Amino acid sequence: MNILLSLAFVLCWSSGFIGAKLGAGSAPALTILMWRFLPLAVVLVAVAVMMRAAWRGLTARDLARQAVVGVLSQSGYLLSVYIAIQLGVSSGTTALIDGVQPLVAGALAGPLLGQYVSGRQWGGLGLGLCGVAVVTLADAAAGGDVAWWAYAVPLLGMLSLVAATFLEGRSRSRVAPSVSLTVHCATSAVLFSALALGTGTAAPPARGDFWVAVAWLVGLSTFGGYGLYWLILERSGVTRVNTLMFLMAPVTAVWGALMFGEPFGVQTALGLTVCLAAVVIVHRGGGRRDTTLTAARGETGENRWTRSRGPA
Repeated sequence: MNILLSLAFVLCWSSGFIGAKLGAGSAPALTILMWRFLPLAVVLVAVAVMMRAAWRGLTARDLARQAVVGVLSQSGYLLSVYIAIQLGVSSGTTALIDGVQPLVAGALAGPLLGQYVSGRQWGGLGLGLCGVAVVTLADAAAGGDVAWWAYAVPLLGMLSLVAATFLEGRSRSRVAPSVSLTVHCATSAVLFSALALGTGTAAPPARGDFWVAVAWLVGLSTFGGYGLYWLILERSGVTRVNTLMFLMAPVTAVWGALMFGEPFGVQTALGLTVCLAAVVIVHRGGGRRDTTLTAARGETGENRWTRSRGPA
């Protein structure tokens, strides 16, 4: 995997948690999400009308699958992140709970994708879970009046993203990243607009920091983070891109501490170090490549999922 591409992905994806924190004090989560995706969807749909080549050959079923992936990977995931941060969970802890995704995806990689999971990789993934627990407990102790159940909200979002990743991974049809991004953003725009209108939170506040947060989220988080997520997924497979999720938490925690004064003590640093060690173990613990699906599908460009090694 290209190091610079990975670095850009980690920074841009982490910026989403910071952007959510920026907007948390100016408007409800649904308001921010509606105005993040509505203008973006209009632009992407207009571009899609002018550039039709990437859409040729796609069936209604392909587009419906992408719409469901968009609901899971954008709508469900992002809504949980925004709500958790507005409930008082720190941006770093939210990022770390979301970063437990490789543990869940790794447990499902065998039965769903036919991938081999080595014992060393399971050990690394378990170590990552311990790091998550250490940081979450530290944040809960420093958070004071944050309800205990608020820490389960980003967990629901992580499960939503895992479901989207595997739903996309089981597809035999290759969809261009530009097409998937357009469908996902349009789906999110419709869903968030309907929810915001239904709850009476559609009107944007007359505050400059609100629009700064929206611009931040569209430019860095959506085009940068989300776009690079599917690009790296296409090039390197589900294993590597999901393992990179463990790196979001250290970046976000340091960023949040510097920008918002969020707690970052010895216990937080210890937990993040444990998670980083888990990344190294998982990356170096790749086992033999599964050959079942490779033989069934052939080693083609669409077979990117079975070329990756180890757990998702």
